[in-house]
Amino acid sequence: MANKTALRELQQRLAERMQAARETTLIANWLAVECAGVGLLFSLKQASEIFAPVPIKAVPYAKPWLNGVANLRGGLFTVVDLAVYLGLREPLAARHVSAQARLVSMNSDLNLNCALLVDRLAGLRSNEQLPLAEEQPAGPLPRFAGALRRDEAGRRWQEINLEALARQENFLHIVA
Repeated sequence: MANKTALRELQQRLAERMQAARETTLIANWLAVECAGVGLLFSLKQASEIFAPVPIKAVPYAKPWLNGVANLRGGLFTVVDLAVYLGLREPLAARHVSAQARLVSMNSDLNLNCALLVDRLAGLRSNEQLPLAEEQPAGPLPRFAGALRRDEAGRRWQEINLEALARQENFLHIVA
């Protein structure tokens, strides 16, 4: 009889914990990445898969930010070094890709077989974890730059609209 009571109490506590977890669960809205030390946010609706670095074949006569093409799950994807594209880092002829680097493919709804090379993943974040920053960048920004957000530690995170990025003339014309 004592075992049944203990089991019932355990089940009750578990049910209460599960209900509390459901009520306090933060919904992730963003994939946080770093490029040349800058925090960037990709909407989870626009980003697709994350891949470990794979061999990348160079494309002759391409712009310096285009690393080349790679086979990702049997599909051919262009690989863009996002830090170079954004002007955060100079392109290197024989760039060493660190073990922390990742390729983030764009959602197939964007109709662009493209993966962005980022230096490091920083995890998933919710809007609650990254409220809008009180100050927003002054001056003109590219159309793909969204709002500026800050985390609890005060670090700045820049939203990147991958759909708007995929429509940029410069992004689509890869020939140097």
